[in-house]
Amino acid sequence: MSPHLGHPFRGPHYQPGPPPAAPPAGPQAPVGIPFSVTPASAQPAPPSPAAAPQAGVTVKPPVRRTGRILASGIALSVLAGGLAGAVTGNWGDTPAVSAPVEIPQAEAPPAAAQGSIAAAAASVLPGVVSVRAGQATGSGFAIDTQGHVVTNAHVVEGARNVSVVLSNGRSLDARILGVDANNDLAVLQVSGDPSGLRALTLGKSSQLKVGDPVLAVGSPLGLEGTVTAGIVSAVNRQARFGDGGTRQTAIQTDAAINPGNSGGPLVNAAGQVVGVNTAIATLGSSSRSGNIGIGFAIPVDRMTTIVEGLID
Repeated sequence: MSPHLGHPFRGPHYQPGPPPAAPPAGPQAPVGIPFSVTPASAQPAPPSPAAAPQAGVTVKPPVRRTGRILASGIALSVLAGGLAGAVTGNWGDTPAVSAPVEIPQAEAPPAAAQGSIAAAAASVLPGVVSVRAGQATGSGFAIDTQGHVVTNAHVVEGARNVSVVLSNGRSLDARILGVDANNDLAVLQVSGDPSGLRALTLGKSSQLKVGDPVLAVGSPLGLEGTVTAGIVSAVNRQARFGDGGTRQTAIQTDAAINPGNSGGPLVNAAGQVVGVNTAIATLGSSSRSGNIGIGFAIPVDRMTTIVEGLID
């Protein structure tokens, strides 16, 4: 088996918050935090307080921010929406206005109604893909039945040829609809028949609590369809993701996340997507270190707002 990975580490950087004001008792503790954070697919980044590997990007081309690029299917649906508005309104007086894209999110079910980890994994795997962008790999997941796939921006950064591998082994070409590099999110449009791709249910990250069970699903080290389990270690963890380095909140989890997981879903015990796996903390200066039980995901509540804008 030869995992399709290349140089896996490259992507946004994570910087933890300031260290405690008072030093611990006893011998003098080292200054700072004893680990660095790397996006789950990155080349070695310059030394910083923390640099995190992100799963699956190898080359570092010039940063580009793709605007909203609509696939033909999207354009037709927008045109149809506009025509419908014109027919039901005043034809000659009021311009047709298409409805904005809205991605539905489901309420988390009661704990008693949640199924087993095996059931949650089985429901999620058909909607998760392995993303291949040039020499880089990462993960992604379907959000609707029109073939829209969400992944990390650093996974597809600078790529000309992008494809996705479905859970049934089919490989389909895809193109980049839009990229938000500052939030490390991208939307792909799968070409061809996406019938083998199941849209995942999006939950609400605002309902997460520390200790909730979660699963990370993706293609770490090129191993497609890998599921790891853990808990929510922290919510509203301050981090810096994306090209702008803007401080924003992230979900921290101890579910194993490794290079190749970037862009894959973090799901709750009911199989609802609650985050997008993005970065991991590593020990030492090597950006090729693996998982140490500290991973980070973009909250799905923020993801839906950004993705709606990229598709609309």
